[in-house]
Amino acid sequence: MSVPAAALKEYPARYERVPAIRQVDTSYYCSRCNSICNAFLPGQIAYCRECIGLGRVTANDYLVRIPDAPRQLPQDSVLRWTGKLTPAQERVSRDLMASFTTKSNHLVHAVTGAGKTEMLFKVVATALSAGNRVCLATPRIDVVNELFPRFSQAFSNTKIGKYHGQEYSEPENDQLVICTTHQLLKFYHAFELVIIDEVDAFPYRDSRLLAFGAATAQKLSGCTFFLTATPAKEQLALVKKNQLHYSLLCRRFHGFDLPVPQAKLVVGATISQKGRINWIIIKAIRKLIALQKPLMIFVPKIAQLDSYYRTLSKLFPTVAMASVHAGDAERIEKIMQFRAGELDLLLTTTILERGVTIREAQVIVLDADDRIYNTASLVQIAGRVGRAANDPSGQVYFFYHEYRESIQKAIKQIKRMNKHGK
Repeated sequence: MSVPAAALKEYPARYERVPAIRQVDTSYYCSRCNSICNAFLPGQIAYCRECIGLGRVTANDYLVRIPDAPRQLPQDSVLRWTGKLTPAQERVSRDLMASFTTKSNHLVHAVTGAGKTEMLFKVVATALSAGNRVCLATPRIDVVNELFPRFSQAFSNTKIGKYHGQEYSEPENDQLVICTTHQLLKFYHAFELVIIDEVDAFPYRDSRLLAFGAATAQKLSGCTFFLTATPAKEQLALVKKNQLHYSLLCRRFHGFDLPVPQAKLVVGATISQKGRINWIIIKAIRKLIALQKPLMIFVPKIAQLDSYYRTLSKLFPTVAMASVHAGDAERIEKIMQFRAGELDLLLTTTILERGVTIREAQVIVLDADDRIYNTASLVQIAGRVGRAANDPSGQVYFFYHEYRESIQKAIKQIKRMNKHGK
């Protein structure tokens, strides 16, 4: 945590104190995120703008690092989950145990809906039972909210901290932490095991700042696991060089194929200036609504949500619907309503492209050729469908004006995983 110099006396002497902004020659660097500080308050007091979302740190502040508290080793099993892994999941679980034993970094490349969470339980339980601290971090708030109750149930006797920007609190000495990747900047050499879920997702992807946070949150004696259905080329290159351990899982836990998207050409505007939605899209929406299953419609731009909502509300007055985006103050509540079946249709941006499970969901992607969608995001969006064992199939539509490479590669990748998984 960051504190003014005058408040340092309130903290025990055993707490490490580090200047929040350090000067090297004529440059200033942030000790929390390692960014160069080019902004100054009156009096030429340097401060960091890169991590200001976590609270401003200035050259007059210090970072106080709380040492680990002694932990009494649990007498009983910390894992309360009684489920059973498939043979393929068990293989990945054993791989992770081996990597944790040797403190080796590890990439889990598993299709959407493979049951990555359950595959983590054994290695997390092993680390906690030995008195170690563990952190599961993910770039998206919605994924944190999805993972927290699942881990709370599986590790009901363990104190679990949940941290993200919409529920502000200073981190405590929790043994198990579930947080967004931004929150990792608040920890320093704290965890024996750091797990980054959805490692290829924005904003973690290509972020030097967040990668620094993940690296410094891990103890020097620890290791980091990376989970994704769509790994980056850079990580796969490390695997080929034997610099990163690797597990591949091409099959969902229920054993069925991934639903393959249907790519549909749209002639004319997707939605007109008068709010008229193209007939081919309305036809698909009508078909999916008739299934009486949750329908997610992905829209590339926030500004378009209201137009789609107004038109669809008039066309389908008996269908309970809402729209949601990252800046929506009611975002969490709407997602909970959708998951609970109180909403039939949810218009959304890419914030729900990954990590969120809605039983029996069907999916439509509008303007799938928009630059906002890359191959990974399209694969992830398609992965919202067919996740339940009692409903392993479903329908995914990619509506496009130009059949871009991203669409082609996404469909090809899904088909390839289905073939390898057989």
